[in-house]
Amino acid sequence: MRYRFAAVALTVALCGTTPSCGVPEAAAPGLRAVPDDPVAALSAGVSAVPAGKLGASYRPGCPVTPDRLRLVRMNHWGFDGKVHRGELIVHRDAVGPLLRVFARAFEDRFPIRRMRVTAEYGGSDERAMAADNTSAFNCRRVTGDPARLSRHAWGDAVDINPVENPYVDRYGTSHPPNGRPHLDRDRAGPGVIRPDDAVTRAFEAVGWSWGARWSEPDYQHFSANGD
Repeated sequence: MRYRFAAVALTVALCGTTPSCGVPEAAAPGLRAVPDDPVAALSAGVSAVPAGKLGASYRPGCPVTPDRLRLVRMNHWGFDGKVHRGELIVHRDAVGPLLRVFARAFEDRFPIRRMRVTAEYGGSDERAMAADNTSAFNCRRVTGDPARLSRHAWGDAVDINPVENPYVDRYGTSHPPNGRPHLDRDRAGPGVIRPDDAVTRAFEAVGWSWGARWSEPDYQHFSANGD
């Protein structure tokens, strides 16, 4: 099934439970370079989520059931200037908006360090952030507020390049700690999300909100409902 968003051609394979459906190379847990190809547009495969991809990121009592989640495999630009294949687990209703966003990011060659499902980090947000991993679904509590479920538990929130775009708590602490140099938002560098750049404009276009505008700014975080 082929879609076209603005100047970007987006090829999407809507699949069943076959893990490799819509993916030109074999599925892999880490970064995989796509064979030499200029790749003019985002290519993405969408499927049901194999149980092994959820792991510790899901548990009974989560606000969404696995059948309402989707595994999205897509190419993205890396910090090495090459195209890689990544994976996100998202709510089925978030697939369309996020593909539009990442199509725009791909067109702009916005680099993403890595994109792996949080099961590969044992469901640990701290480990995923420290690895500078871009991720979406994770049935967990809000960082710094264990009384509330994070919006990631619904699968309609995404964190992008957490090291370059840290969360800053009320005490001025960087999450992850290795993101501290990027608390200076005037600092130049690849993967930094800025007001009115391709990423923020794309999220605004699909109606998602940026956590950078909170009183405790979360520069990595975008969500469908603003939480």
